[in-house]
Amino acid sequence: MKNMMKSGVAALALTIGANAATAEGELVLYHWFEYMPQELLDKFTAETGITVTMDTYDSNEAMLASLKAGGIGTYDVSVPGDYMVAIMASEGMLDTIAEGELKNKGNISPDWADPSFDPGRASSIPYQWGSTSFAVNRDAYDGDIQTTDILFNPPAELQGRINVLDSQGEVMALAAIHMGIPQCSTDREQLKALNAMLQGAKQHWASFNSDTAKEVLVSGDADVGMIYDGFAAKARQEKASVEYAFPTQGYVAWMDSVVLLKDAPNRESALKFMDFLLEPENIAAVSNFARYNNGLTGTSEFLDPNLLAQPENNPPETAGPGVFIEVCDEQTQAVYDKIWTELKK
Repeated sequence: MKNMMKSGVAALALTIGANAATAEGELVLYHWFEYMPQELLDKFTAETGITVTMDTYDSNEAMLASLKAGGIGTYDVSVPGDYMVAIMASEGMLDTIAEGELKNKGNISPDWADPSFDPGRASSIPYQWGSTSFAVNRDAYDGDIQTTDILFNPPAELQGRINVLDSQGEVMALAAIHMGIPQCSTDREQLKALNAMLQGAKQHWASFNSDTAKEVLVSGDADVGMIYDGFAAKARQEKASVEYAFPTQGYVAWMDSVVLLKDAPNRESALKFMDFLLEPENIAAVSNFARYNNGLTGTSEFLDPNLLAQPENNPPETAGPGVFIEVCDEQTQAVYDKIWTELKK
């Protein structure tokens, strides 16, 4: 998730230098920002001798655009969200992992072993899962925060004090939840109402930013921030007044996966890295760092005991359902893309 301009420059640099990274002992990783502890990459290198180069992005859509612009054949693995795995597979961007190529595949939790977005885990392994909602500085607002109105129809005290993720899939999904309409609606009236609602809400937003979603809450530059649950937990550790919301209307649920990219220049290194992440102790290190849940069995003994108990992991009884982002057909997606483009102007 870093600044997209920086990511673009780094991606171009990696594209130019791709041939240099094809030798055995290299791995080129495309990853979200602040989502992988450097110590774990160092451990992987120490165990395997494989040198890791990591570039970062701040949304699924930014990653997809970069891969389409020349990243395929440059990167070995990336870490898309559930719906984006399906999109990448449909566009022929993923390689197939043959039976037996991952010796630790049996460590995958049965809950995540055969997901709809990648049946049988043909091209991916589970990484982390969690939710996307928003957090509020309780020093600035002591009213009810368990409602999507906080983002889309905010009280006067919070207007102009809101940061929204620069992430089309999640913003549009949460907006659909707020409106009580299907995510991939083709109803013209529903779409007009959705667009009007977003344009009205935008007047009360101070910023669109993903890579500083935590910092603006901690610094006080924003009093409300759309945010991932693990990021919210980190914000609360730095600023006790930050509280994560589980709206009664519902919230976004997600599962990120590590995928093997088509034409990976270092395919064997990629498989070794995926196997490394399928070891409970290693994926637990990611969870402890990022404050999310993981998709493996046998990790509990390695997890920070506070992780499972943190409020960001435990929706109250009043919480609405966690809803995964849906993949729209091409024609419908084009309409949502237009709404998003207008929203970002």
